[in-house]
Amino acid sequence: MTAPKRKKTRANGEGTIYQRKDGRWEAAGYVLAADSTSKRVRVYGTTRKETANKLAEKIADSNRGLPIATADSAVGDYLTYWLNSVAVHRLRENTHTRYATCVRLHLIPGLGTKKIARLTAKDIRTFLDRLRATCQCCAQGLDTERKQCCVVGECCQKRLSPLTVTYVHSVLKSALEHAVREDELPRNVARNVKTTAPRPRRFRPLTAAEARQFLDAARTDRLNALYELALRTGLRKGELLGLLWDDLDLNAGTASVRRSLQRTRTGGLTHLPTKTRASERRIALPTECIHSLKKHKERQDKERETARSAWTDSGLVFSTPTGRPLDPANLTRRFRNFLDRAGLRRIRFHDLRHSTATLLLEQGVDLVVIKELLGHAHIGVTAGVYAHVRLRLQRDAIDALGHALGDQDDD
Repeated sequence: MTAPKRKKTRANGEGTIYQRKDGRWEAAGYVLAADSTSKRVRVYGTTRKETANKLAEKIADSNRGLPIATADSAVGDYLTYWLNSVAVHRLRENTHTRYATCVRLHLIPGLGTKKIARLTAKDIRTFLDRLRATCQCCAQGLDTERKQCCVVGECCQKRLSPLTVTYVHSVLKSALEHAVREDELPRNVARNVKTTAPRPRRFRPLTAAEARQFLDAARTDRLNALYELALRTGLRKGELLGLLWDDLDLNAGTASVRRSLQRTRTGGLTHLPTKTRASERRIALPTECIHSLKKHKERQDKERETARSAWTDSGLVFSTPTGRPLDPANLTRRFRNFLDRAGLRRIRFHDLRHSTATLLLEQGVDLVVIKELLGHAHIGVTAGVYAHVRLRLQRDAIDALGHALGDQDDD
């Protein structure tokens, strides 16, 4: 008598699924790899269903032509896969562009041929040390194009800043962290590499006297309301340019920050979500800003009448004389020219935001209030950026206490 055939428990393409001795479940199957070959991948889970779903998701992506990074992938192939299939869906476009530039210029040339599974902390540390010491003009072939630097035997020593090296390291950590989450790597070796924390970028905010001079000069400028709002509230450039009249309640004296206007490579001038969730906020408007915004509205209404059919009804608070969005780069140029006309030293537009926070701190405003006004995600960000101001205020407080206690200098 012929024994009946055992019923098949797995469908074609489902892969192998079994329970390990440690109680966890493991599944394996073939998928399209980043190097266009077929690779066997393994996934793990606490239940059979969870593990099967993980493998099914990878196989489904593979069947749609999306390559899956595996532990056998080269670092360069994996980074390309991660940028195009993972990071592109999670990052703002401009951030993704910066990541892609970092990968193209530094990570792929330095680590691209190594197998991701064999990448060690020593490899990464050696790579970062070499990156710090290498002239980037020579490394990127700019010397050959321009017939200068190393190609003529006179190296310009154009090295990356410590901040940029730290950024390269953070991009690599983010990519490898995804490999860990996908069970392709047991641990993120980039986390075992410690880099020296770069010094905070130096900035020189406006003093109280300079801020008063700034506001006086701005009164006759077409963008007076924008400059005043920037200095008195600390809004970011993109947040200011993305403000709609519907976001303002001039009777209640409030503004709702909901978006940011940015120029992207593919979309041009685009309204994007605020930088972080905490950046989406409602702030109180100073009385002076309410007055200047009302005057600005009257001016804009006159510009609408003058432009007639050429007017674009964008609803933006700050626009061109025909109602179109203001380009952030154009605002930067206008701001620079304004500072020159006002007889003020050159600062970045973003330094108005630093000036707001510094002046508020010097007036004794609580750090939590400043954090909420600026829209920082964590108070640690606020405290870290303005640590130098807090240290000076501590010294002033100690001196004031000494004066109250009758301390005197020794004769």
